[in-house]
This record gives sequence, structure tokens and C-alpha cells, in this order.
Amino acid sequence: MYRSKIVGLGKYVPENIVTNDDLTKFMDTSDEWIRERTGIEERRWVEEGDGNTTATMAHKASLQALDRAGLKPDDIDFIVFATLSPDFYFPGSGVLLQDLLGVKNIGALDVRNQCSGFVYATAVADQFIRTGMYKTVLVVGAEVQSTGIDKSTRGRAVSVIFGDGAGAMILTRSEDKNKGFLAHNLHSQGKYAPELWVENPGSRTPTSKLMERLKENPEDTSYYPYMNGNYVFKHAIVRFQEAILEALNTAGLTKEDLNLFIPHQANLRISQFVQKQLGLKDEQVFNNIQKYGNTTAASIPIALTEAWEQGKIKEGDVIVQAAFGSGFTWGANLYRW
Repeated sequence: MYRSKIVGLGKYVPENIVTNDDLTKFMDTSDEWIRERTGIEERRWVEEGDGNTTATMAHKASLQALDRAGLKPDDIDFIVFATLSPDFYFPGSGVLLQDLLGVKNIGALDVRNQCSGFVYATAVADQFIRTGMYKTVLVVGAEVQSTGIDKSTRGRAVSVIFGDGAGAMILTRSEDKNKGFLAHNLHSQGKYAPELWVENPGSRTPTSKLMERLKENPEDTSYYPYMNGNYVFKHAIVRFQEAILEALNTAGLTKEDLNLFIPHQANLRISQFVQKQLGLKDEQVFNNIQKYGNTTAASIPIALTEAWEQGKIKEGDVIVQAAFGSGFTWGANLYRW
């Protein structure tokens, strides 16, 4: 059985920077309030007319990853695309990316596991390579969330957190058994879905009925993201640790073997709590939520790309990616560089 190795990383974020102070112009909030609760200082949001969609940002990130890998789009055998904000209700953004790349008839799979989407997508791609079905797989996480959030004071608890962006990773076949992905674990607990979700639109509520509801009650917020912040926080800090320790145990390693932890950038306070519980030093954890906010499925590939760009990853390093999000879904990927 083969191993899969990372040969290229790329990212793209919109040019439009939205600071915490910018948010105070249209909602009752403050820079101090946001920083204290989330660690976020600014985020990137698409602007009307800038050409940025979930698929087009993924395309830009993918081209950068391909260039760094020394590969061309035609070298890709399969696409795994993680997002909660596809360009359309259907089809998924994976096929749109396939078209933008100009590659002929390769498969494209969308993964809809929200904040843990990239962890799931990575595990799926790794299995395709391990079994020999594909040689080179493009794994993408991309989000445009700013167009679907409530930017009024009513929605500030959620809207101050999320940002837009895309990250891409090229995996290819390797026969080096000492490197590549060492372990994955994926979990879910669907009974808590209503604690972090967007209730509408969906097949449970026909469009006609939703339109009637909105006419009768213009204050209906069921089509905006809802998050029980405290409840999510309490679960996340437990599941992050469990997933990381499970991955290390599967690979026969301990937390002392860990060189770098790249968490899903959900909330800086979550990352700091998990870091403390695992006894990791600051240089062993990479956070960039301060600059980008929570970019959901894009957060890990953007962070991984930046960590590599900044020289924080060396040959032989053991790296863990972990995430928790809507569903509740969570998991981890363990990799030796």
C-alpha cells in the first residue's frame, strides 16, 4: 500500500480587509469585545464585482499549489473539494473547479463537513492514493461566507467570526513508508446539529413555505447561521484533544513527538486552551485567525500553507491537523513531513 505526500500548497484570500473597527460602522460591537472573545483582529470578505466566488478562489489557490509542486492541471487525477458555501445549491463547486482548471473528465467530490471539512477531505484523498486508485489528488478548502451572514447587531455573535478564503494541497503517491500521512480519525455526533447550523433553505422546508414564513415574519433568521457559542466551545476543547491523542496513538507516537499543531481556526481561545492542555509551546502551534477570522473548510489549508511559507515546517517534522465543527463533526490528520 502506498503513502501520500504533500508536494504543493497554495492559498488565496480576497484583497478586501475588514477590521473589527470597520464592523462597528454597521453593528453594535467593538474591537475589544471581538478580540477578547475570539482573538480576531480582521478578516477578508469578498466585494461585489471583485470576481471572487468559492470556485474561483479555489482555482487561484490550486494554481499556486500546482506551480509550487512543479505540476500542471493535467497531472491531477481527482479533486476533493471541501466547502459549506458552494457557488450554487447544486452542482457542487468541485466540478466548477475542474472546469476552471481545464482538465478533462476527472472526478470531483464535494465534502460538506463544514469546519472539519478539510480534515475529512484529506482523509478521503489519502485513501484514494493509498489504494492505488489515483496517483495525484487536489484537495481544496474554500469559502465565501460573508454573503450569507447577518451583518446587523442581531447577528454579530456569528458574523464577526467568519471570513472568506481558499487553500489547496496537492497529494501524490509515495513509496516512502516513513513519511506522509500516518493516521486519520473522523467522528460525528449528529444529535447536536441544531447547536451549529443553518436551518434554511433545505428540503425540509419547501421554498414556497419559506417565502411565506418570511412574508409573515420578516425577522425570521432561520436562513442565517446559528451557533450556540458556549456549547460549541465546551465540546470543541474536548474533541480537539481526543482527536489529536487518538491520531498519535494510532501512529505509535506521543505528544512529545509532535512538532507542529495546525488547528482549524475556529477561535483563538480554543486553540490556546488545547495548547495548554497538551503542554505545547507557542512555537508548536500555528494560528492565523487574527488575520483571517474563521474561514471554515479553508482555515487549515491556509494555515498549513502559511506555516510552510514561513519556514516553520522542516523535513521529518510530525504535524497534526485537527478540527471540530457543525454536525457535530471532528477529526485529525497526522503527517510526517
